[in-house]
Amino acid sequence: MIKQIFLLTGLVLIIGCGTDTDSGEKISYEYPWYNPAISFEDRLTMLMDEMTTGEKISQLLYNAPAIERLGVPEYNWWNEALHGVARNGRATVFPQTIGLAATFDKDLIYRVYSAISDEARAKFKVSVDIGNRGRYAGLTFWTPNINIFRDPRWGRGMETYGEDPYLTSQLGMACVKGLQGDHPRYLKTGACAKHFAVHSGPEAIRHEFNAVVGMKDLHETYLPAFRALVTEANVESVMGAYNRVNGEPACASRLLLRDILLDSWNFKGHILSDCWALQDIHRDHQVTRTPAESAALALNMGVSLNCGDVFPYLGEALEQGLVTEATIDERLATLFITRFELGLFDPPEMNPYNDVDESVINCEAHIQLAYESAVKSLVLLKNSNNTLPLDPGIRSIFVTGPQANNGEVLIGNYYGMSGSLVNILEGITSRVSAGTTISYRYGVLEYWENINPMNYTIQDADRSDAMVAVMGISGLLEGEEGASIASSTKGDRLDLNLPPNQLAFLKELRAANEKPLIVVMTGGSPMTMPEVEELADAILWVWYPGQEGGNAVADVLFGKRVPSGKLPITFPLSVDQLPEFEDYSMKERTYRYATSKPLYPFGYGLSYADFSIGELTLNKEEVQPDEKLTVTVQLKNRSDLAAEEVVQLYITVPGGQADQPLWSLRDFKRVSLGAGASAEIAFELDREDMVQFDAGGNPVVAPGSYRVHVGNASPGERSRELGVEMVSGTFRVAE
Repeated sequence: MIKQIFLLTGLVLIIGCGTDTDSGEKISYEYPWYNPAISFEDRLTMLMDEMTTGEKISQLLYNAPAIERLGVPEYNWWNEALHGVARNGRATVFPQTIGLAATFDKDLIYRVYSAISDEARAKFKVSVDIGNRGRYAGLTFWTPNINIFRDPRWGRGMETYGEDPYLTSQLGMACVKGLQGDHPRYLKTGACAKHFAVHSGPEAIRHEFNAVVGMKDLHETYLPAFRALVTEANVESVMGAYNRVNGEPACASRLLLRDILLDSWNFKGHILSDCWALQDIHRDHQVTRTPAESAALALNMGVSLNCGDVFPYLGEALEQGLVTEATIDERLATLFITRFELGLFDPPEMNPYNDVDESVINCEAHIQLAYESAVKSLVLLKNSNNTLPLDPGIRSIFVTGPQANNGEVLIGNYYGMSGSLVNILEGITSRVSAGTTISYRYGVLEYWENINPMNYTIQDADRSDAMVAVMGISGLLEGEEGASIASSTKGDRLDLNLPPNQLAFLKELRAANEKPLIVVMTGGSPMTMPEVEELADAILWVWYPGQEGGNAVADVLFGKRVPSGKLPITFPLSVDQLPEFEDYSMKERTYRYATSKPLYPFGYGLSYADFSIGELTLNKEEVQPDEKLTVTVQLKNRSDLAAEEVVQLYITVPGGQADQPLWSLRDFKRVSLGAGASAEIAFELDREDMVQFDAGGNPVVAPGSYRVHVGNASPGERSRELGVEMVSGTFRVAE
């Protein structure tokens, strides 16, 4: 007889009365719910049978305490991984999510989040070893944010994959698959689709606001990404939002949680509240009168996990008959199944994810992946007379602007910390010739006027052969309520213009020197900047590009890499083109519904290479319900540069109804072509791609002719100006 001791997530289990399993002898466990030979469901039943009501309620909180008498360790559910393991120390910092969206690269997104989940596993293992079981140290990540960036004024839009439901669905699914892994028994980490489902500002009133949305817009715009992550990617959890939706608190909505998520989509994971959202139900929404009533309403509608302090009132709600013990058990089961699937109740050697070593954290492969992500995220908005790329052997270059030497603009929000952040000035310095004179001046403050009347910047600029002005904003001005400490509007940008002092400074630079003016812009949301478009010879939009941002920006500026990013959100000409911020109707919003001319359209982005898209061909003109339509185009690289292009397919539906989308993205492919090379690109469409929704939110496929557009941007003037052939095909869907 031998005694084996396993250290499992910090809990010592005594396993006795047995030998190794190869002998065929049974091993008995002190706690039967740690026996891996029994199914998760049966082990869960045994564990719950031993728990008191108070213990059950305690486990419905994000900071679930240990139950020592049952061998259950404490677990904190709250963790973030928006673009790297966040708020928990050392990790690789990838570009902010809106920048990742600009890559239009599903494979890249999967690889990024696979790297993130590797680092998460390694960090979790070390955290347990040192007794760190607090917030941000666990394996359940409240990522991704798949809300639709319907209005560019929303401060948290930088956390999303942009304004398009299809792009958001595809990239969101890649994120979830990378985080959760593909093991048949274990989750690598747990992902979370948030914030379900109609949530995109204003930040200032998010705790009391009622988002009114029609059923067509709900099902056509706000729900598709959530549906895809639940029904196709098997996301482990879904987080409700702060606001009400059509009068119901999102975290206690019968329509959203019960009718759609649980009943229609058959979601089997766990539902959680946004942090302290349940207190909004009685305090701000005033749908209930007491915390006990709020706790009961949320639990009965499907919420299992409370990020906050309202669920402790479930004991009171139970006494008042507002909830039943059976419902508490049902919700608790969804949480413990997740913990079992993470391997937290199995011997550690059974779970291959426990083998990930801390050497992966910010390792060279992940640094290179951060670099690749940053390069592919950069969007070239203007390049008059081939101003870019610059010659790295340039005689002298002047670098200025508030964001040039600023590490803050690399990390966005919800970030981790890297010991190797490379800012834009550092990147430029490392890429030019050793004989190149680099002059650097801060030049202008980010969002307030310079006080000192003396400014040597302009005279330095006058002596340069090219000027690189790194302008834009940071997370000080945009982001989440409470995080953007320089924002008077709680992180939203009600004024979309470049800060006026920065614009005035650009005008001074332009007046002082006729040499090329390259404007590098940071930010996580669109700017209305027609004057910058006129002043600059070239504009490179770089988002918040992560720890390798400086190297990526420099390599694009000096031609080592060719820009290939595309805008995942429309840049309007003026805020006057937008509906009221609080209006959740999609009318005149995003490229799909807006009739006004944008400054830069969705899907837009220039290249140093010269790509042409040839004639569009269809394999058939009539499509039966069970058939697919193949759309083929020839893509040719007519330049002497190897480069990548994102080819995009859009459709528009027949009928010309005012409330139908003008165009809808239905597929995209990132294609790499050598100099002078060409490739045939094939897309497949089926009947699902033709689905629209009626006023009641019911899916419909209208008979008639559908228009197809394949190009390097959404249909409009910018794509024609780029010389891309606007080839339209028609086909008829049989009635």
